[in-house]
Amino acid sequence: MKYKLKYKLKYRRAFGRMRKKFYLLALGITVAVIAVLFMAHSGSAGMSFNMLLDQDQNKGESRSVANRIAVFTTNKGTFEVELFEDKAPVTTKNFIDLVEKGFYDGLIFHRVIDGFMIQGGDPKGNGTGGPGYTIPDEFDPSLKHDDEGILSMANAGPNTGGSQFFITLAATPWLDNHHAVFGKVIEGMDVVRDIGHTKTGYGDRPVHDVVIEKITIKDAAE
Repeated sequence: MKYKLKYKLKYRRAFGRMRKKFYLLALGITVAVIAVLFMAHSGSAGMSFNMLLDQDQNKGESRSVANRIAVFTTNKGTFEVELFEDKAPVTTKNFIDLVEKGFYDGLIFHRVIDGFMIQGGDPKGNGTGGPGYTIPDEFDPSLKHDDEGILSMANAGPNTGGSQFFITLAATPWLDNHHAVFGKVIEGMDVVRDIGHTKTGYGDRPVHDVVIEKITIKDAAE
């Protein structure tokens, strides 16, 4: 009996030590699993947040660099012009500022030459008017008078642009580096051509006024 008791006591002690080690091991494994799960969850959550942040930032970047559109409403119809804000920031800002002030509303295309260009933006209607100030010429090497529908600044010489502009009816490469290109017709070129076919009189002025009823600015996504 004594031997048996000693054996049982030793067995209980050994079992107790084993059970204690097992509990400690189980506790360690549990803590490790919880830590791994927490880190994985935090990492995925952080990744998701960072992905959303990056996506939002990318959207913001897209919005900031997207060129806006000028919508010309005339008594001949409507056409739209992409403004090259990314390559002609000074010229486009001046134009947009004038548009937002309503400067162009009610003015006419005072000079029309079929096969060449249509010109407007003069408050006097005779080619001598402007906004009361001038802006510097802005030439980007990638912007050329290489097609119909090119929006460019009219001027009386270097750095004399203001509010007057013209839209080409054909490629006019001899105007490169003399007139600042700042946009291109992207919709309604048929309307621009129709204006170009207008009957004109003295000084290439249309016999019947071609009126810019309104110009508005919209985002590219609209």
